[in-house]
Amino acid sequence: MATRDVENGPVLGTPDDYPDRPTRGGRLVVHVVIGLLVAIIAGGWGYVMWSMTGSGTGATAQVVSFSVTPGEAEVVFEVAKPDDRAAVCRVRALDRTQGEVGAKDVTIAAGAGSKRLKERLATSGEAASVHIQYCNLV
Repeated sequence: MATRDVENGPVLGTPDDYPDRPTRGGRLVVHVVIGLLVAIIAGGWGYVMWSMTGSGTGATAQVVSFSVTPGEAEVVFEVAKPDDRAAVCRVRALDRTQGEVGAKDVTIAAGAGSKRLKERLATSGEAASVHIQYCNLV
């Protein structure tokens, strides 16, 4: 078997040893296309995440406080909505394993834009937390 002397050059040769090899061009185009695809995908994913937050519903709700007794949960929450629109909010009571033990749809009539409400929910078990699942304009 023949051995190659390292001092004579690289084992696989140099680009000058292969004049028929085409030059590598168009790398900039490939990088721009990949960059555009990544930007489009990231923008699409951002839009999906934004739309899933319910930002476009026009009504927001926030729990102020809640208390729990056997068979019942009481929640105080604030709803902000346009004055001229009614809204429906879904209030949920959850147990320690995050299973739903009570739920109620609360309708807020058109009128005052921001309103504080107190609601009681019947529960099938001991609630550990109460939250507003959604608030939508109707």
